Amino acid sequence: MAGYVVLGAQWGDEGKGKAIDLLADRADAVVRSQGGNNAGHTVVVNGEKFILHLLPSGVLSEKADCFIGNGVVVDPKVLKKEIETLKVKGGRTNHIYISDRAHVILPYHIEIDGILEEEKGENKIGTTKRGIGPCYMDKYGRIGIRMGDLKDRAHFESKIKLALNEKALRFPNHKFSLELVMSEYDAYISEIKPRIIDTIPVIHKLMREDKLILLEGAQATMLDIDFGTYPYVTSSNPTVGSAMCGSGVNPFFIKKVIGVSKAYVTRVGEGSFPTELFNETGSHIQNIGREFGSTTGRPRRCGWLDMVALKYAVSLNGITDIIITKLDVLSGISEIKVCVAYELNGVQIDYVPALMEEFTSAKAIYQTFTGWNEDISQIREFDKLPVNAQNYMLAVEKMAGSKISMISVGPDRHQNIMREALI
Repeated sequence: MAGYVVLGAQWGDEGKGKAIDLLADRADAVVRSQGGNNAGHTVVVNGEKFILHLLPSGVLSEKADCFIGNGVVVDPKVLKKEIETLKVKGGRTNHIYISDRAHVILPYHIEIDGILEEEKGENKIGTTKRGIGPCYMDKYGRIGIRMGDLKDRAHFESKIKLALNEKALRFPNHKFSLELVMSEYDAYISEIKPRIIDTIPVIHKLMREDKLILLEGAQATMLDIDFGTYPYVTSSNPTVGSAMCGSGVNPFFIKKVIGVSKAYVTRVGEGSFPTELFNETGSHIQNIGREFGSTTGRPRRCGWLDMVALKYAVSLNGITDIIITKLDVLSGISEIKVCVAYELNGVQIDYVPALMEEFTSAKAIYQTFTGWNEDISQIREFDKLPVNAQNYMLAVEKMAGSKISMISVGPDRHQNIMREALI
């Protein structure tokens, strides 16, 4: 047994939830390692859709314990609601634990998120306005409040008062309410408090016992605050290093890094997107793929698969296995294009530029593949796919430099083609 990391290899929404849900049946523990409820992981079981924002996508497993790790920022109100929804749907909840080191999103973080986006005007980032960024700002400013602080009401209130004094200095024209924070605290603490534990010794015990631990990231590589398309990125590191920093699992325990990628690309929010489609094909992919954000409901921008970005994600994260999702969405498209390089100032490049001004100027250079018309949603073996679909996947695998171990051909957890065991 060992640790397995599952992360996004594009701009998010790749289908990580389905992948983790499928793999969690073999795991002893699933740990969510970063991000907050700006994530929206969709799991479909027997036709019923579960959208998870904070709970690990392995929460439906009958075996694995589920941990919200120290690298996550937690909105307790959202967490309480997700747990209650899971109970109503008949799911078990006695296996859900929260790190006492995880930072707390509070009502004033959400207010500040909206204020900051409004201040940016035309330069807005396009955040989900869930308070994620302001909470991480407090964390790294060393003025954050952690889940362990919630265990004692008087202690929690004293820390809130100090935090609100700091916010009043930073935003003198806005009034933040202590009463609102404390009333919300009283509403959710009975559900949340018993779940707050020091997850580190528990996870380390699992490691010593050689258990299988699945590390689950949110967002994706191209939204990483260091390695993504800055400044149009998230507020954390959705890359492989954060899986360890946000969970307490050491790197020597990791056996595989599994990258999830759609058979095309989508993006939500602002920022450059070299392969974005503004034509009927883009609209077709959006409609057939149901490309609307599970967190915000916003339509996702759609484009051809970007191999420059995917190879970057493979190299950066040490991806050992790739899961391709939504291959079925491309059925019926006569010509499928793949970006194999960029043109920047008249020069062909095969890397992702660091500067946003350069990335915005980069033009996609394409290789074209012949499409297929067959419905592939019921196919479970690779060699039963249409030849053109096989050729497309084999070409992507060769260019990526990492094996495609699984191909998803539909939303249900069983609509998959397994080419090689992931665990």
